[in-house]
Amino acid sequence: METDDALDGAPTADTAARVREVIAAAGVSQREFARRVVMDPSKLSRSLSGTRRFTAAELARIADEGRVDAGWLLGTRSREKAAAPTAGVEGGRPLQIVRETVRLIAEHGFHAVRVADIARACATSSAAIHYHFPGRAELLEAAVRWCMDEDTARRAARLAEADDAAAELRQLIALQTPRTAQQRRQWAVWLDLWAEAARSTAVGRLHSEYYRQWRETVADVVRRGVGQGVFRAGLDPQAAALTLTALIDGLATHVLSVGGPSSAAAADAMHAALTTHVTDTILAP
Repeated sequence: METDDALDGAPTADTAARVREVIAAAGVSQREFARRVVMDPSKLSRSLSGTRRFTAAELARIADEGRVDAGWLLGTRSREKAAAPTAGVEGGRPLQIVRETVRLIAEHGFHAVRVADIARACATSSAAIHYHFPGRAELLEAAVRWCMDEDTARRAARLAEADDAAAELRQLIALQTPRTAQQRRQWAVWLDLWAEAARSTAVGRLHSEYYRQWRETVADVVRRGVGQGVFRAGLDPQAAALTLTALIDGLATHVLSVGGPSSAAAADAMHAALTTHVTDTILAP
C-alpha cells in the first residue's frame, strides 16, 4: 500500500520541482535516477508531471540518493541533511536493502524471504526497512526491478564492445551462461520469477515484460546480423530468438540443478551447445 505516513506533511505541488532539482544535481537522466532510487520510471515521470503523488517511501529514497533532507522535499524543513549512519554503505541504504533482498531471494526463494531477514542482513531494524519500502510486496518488486535493470546495463555494456552482430550474439551467450557466482544468483532469481509469471502476480507480470524485451534484444541482434551478411539470409529473427532463448533457459536450468565441481563442467557444456546451435542454424555458411 502506498502511504505518506513516514514523513511529516504531505507532498505538495512544489515537491515535484524539488525532486527535479535533485535529479538535475545528480547529473544523470531521469531514467537513470529512477534506477538509482529503485523506482518505476513511469511512476517517477507521472509524479513529476503532477498526475501521481510521490509516496513517503519514494521521497525517502530520493532524499537518500540526493543527500537532502526528506522534509525539504515536502517544504517543511531545510535542504541540508545530516551525515547518515549509513554513509559508508555503497549506494546508500535503499540499494543495500535491495541488493540484500536479491541475494536472499537467490539463496532461499521468493516466498521464503521475510522483512526481518532483510533487516538482519542489513544490520538494521524492520522499521528502517519499512521507511524506504513500506510493504514486503513493494520491496520485492523493487528488488526484481533492480535485478533486471542491472542485467540490462551489463548486457548493453557488453554489446557496445562487439564489432558485429555475430560478436554481439557471442557476448549474449557468455552473459547468459551461469559460470560465476553472480550469474548463478541471477539465474536462481529468474527461476523463482518464472513461477510468479505463471501465477500472473504483479512481480510475475514485471518479469514477463522484461523477458519480452530480452527476447526482442536477441531478435534485433539477429536482424542486424542478417543485414550485415554474417547470419543466414532469409532467417526469421523472431523465430530464431524464440528458439535460442528457449534453449538458453533449458540449459541454464540444468546447470543450476548440478552442484559442486560438476557445475563448471555443465556450464562449459551449455556454452558449447549454444555455440554449436548458433554455428549450425544462425551463422552464414
